[in-house]
Amino acid sequence: MCAAPVVRPPGSADRPARARRPRPVRAGWRVLPSRVAAMCAVELQKLRHDRTELYTRAVQPALWLLVFGETFSRIGAIPTGNVPYLDFLAPGIIAQSAMFIAIFYGITIIWERDAGVLNKLLVTPTPRAALVTGKAFAAGVKALVQAVVVILIAAVLGVALTWDPLRLAGVALVVVLGSAFFSCLSMSLAGVVLTRDRLMGIGQAITMPLFFASNALYPVALMPGWLQVVSLANPLSYEVDALRGLLIGAPAHLGLDLAVLCFAALVGIATASGLLGRLTR
Repeated sequence: MCAAPVVRPPGSADRPARARRPRPVRAGWRVLPSRVAAMCAVELQKLRHDRTELYTRAVQPALWLLVFGETFSRIGAIPTGNVPYLDFLAPGIIAQSAMFIAIFYGITIIWERDAGVLNKLLVTPTPRAALVTGKAFAAGVKALVQAVVVILIAAVLGVALTWDPLRLAGVALVVVLGSAFFSCLSMSLAGVVLTRDRLMGIGQAITMPLFFASNALYPVALMPGWLQVVSLANPLSYEVDALRGLLIGAPAHLGLDLAVLCFAALVGIATASGLLGRLTR
């Protein structure tokens, strides 16, 4: 008994074999730009729907500029050369407010783990490093919005800021890079401590030492020798130095500052990517 002939669709015999294969899933680093854009869009949507966080976080930098800055400008306790102390302080407060936002970003990762969102993200073809990069630059977007608020407050107080578009673009880059590092530091800590309460405690314990062990409040030359060494290893010092050079035209080492911030961000992304899997075990 003869088998029935196989009926093929018209033209299928002439179709190349590779044309009938399913299209490969777009994966790997090719999705990095879209992943970063998606994470940034999510953060902007959060700010658009709930501006309470933006207003409340603007209170602390405003107090630093209004109370601390104005008071120390009057008493002249911290020598800053020809630069008024309030002008000297403003870039440091911008970096501080950005760091305070990013350093608690790991809490969001733990919340996503508890809600089951992180597991769904990790089973996608996107590399973990791409996910961490997207979240790190999303934290940079939030910090950038906060930096705009602080710049406006400083301008109202009479700080001599530059409004050159290229310099402001450099300010945005510096803030995003610095925030990317500190958010990756927070995500790395989240992968170690695994709970929100522990991460909150550690975040509160390290923010002020990082702030005071930088050049945000006073020049490095006024620090004791051991603190100068700590300041040189603190990425926040390089962020503040770059912001001062860009915003108020103070002497700065922009090339070195950007190199350190880029390197710190890359190390932070690599470390956070390696520890991200511990949250799902």
